[in-house]
Amino acid sequence: MNSIYLVTSLSVGFALCFLVGDPPNKFHPVAWLGKFVNLVVYKLKYPRNSKIEKLNGAIFVIILTTGICILSQQFILHLYSFFGLIGFTIYAIIVIKTTVAIMTLERHANIIILSLEKNDLQAARKNLSRIVSRNTNSLDVQHIMSGTIESIGESIVDAIISPLFYYSIFGPSGALGYRIVNTLDSMIGYKDNFYVDIGWMTAKADTILNFIPARLSAILMIFSAKLVGADWRNSINVLSKDHARTYSVNAGYPMSTMAGALRIKLEKIDEYTLGTDLEKLSIEKCRSAIKIMQVTALLFYMLVSIPVILILSMIGWWNIFFGF
Repeated sequence: MNSIYLVTSLSVGFALCFLVGDPPNKFHPVAWLGKFVNLVVYKLKYPRNSKIEKLNGAIFVIILTTGICILSQQFILHLYSFFGLIGFTIYAIIVIKTTVAIMTLERHANIIILSLEKNDLQAARKNLSRIVSRNTNSLDVQHIMSGTIESIGESIVDAIISPLFYYSIFGPSGALGYRIVNTLDSMIGYKDNFYVDIGWMTAKADTILNFIPARLSAILMIFSAKLVGADWRNSINVLSKDHARTYSVNAGYPMSTMAGALRIKLEKIDEYTLGTDLEKLSIEKCRSAIKIMQVTALLFYMLVSIPVILILSMIGWWNIFFGF
């Protein structure tokens, strides 16, 4: 495998993530996965025995993830045998576009910002509820802005850096495997009575897979803050002080870095606060968070993904991994 095809696929797919939004749900593989999970998860429930329910959930996530990754690898081999590396390149571009969600993340944030600009709190709350798990029905303007920026910060990892990270090491199948686990976690990886056992394995797998990308993201966000004119020094201070305040061992890294860079306080009521309110939350702060997200994505693409792909090519990893 010539690494130029992996880099070309990454570059084209990554550019499309900035230029084109996601297709409608009826055409999106992640939406198809969500419908499948909804059909299966209730059949795996076993309320009378939490151990059996945990086992059912673990078997489900392992079989689904490994099964799709194996199918992806087989599909790549068939594409290569019929269409050569051009076929592989097209497939890899499609995978990058469907697993990395830069434009989609920006669009969701901008919809909330537009609602706030129109002073339509009800619409802003409703739109925020689509990207966060908290109850948004009574949130004021400041907490709506906080939730928006928190979501941008956390999604830098989930929606951008992690799929790029696993693509850089395992190609298209790596990005797909990560996206499956992350989608499952967003659907069943909760701590409430209904999901706590069935989603246990999914939540653990998502935490493990995001461990390195979350920390890499925080480092690159500091550089991004410098490049966009935010307070990069304060981002370091808040990161070191507040990264462990969230329940998630990963989410606190990008969110606290974002809070410090923007010189604001982010708050999820009754759960955590990150940073201090050196400056007030505002629509401009929300837009600055989007810029930091975009620059962080670019830095990861240039400084991590491409070098990793080229280094692995030099040691023959791609020839071994793909078998051609």
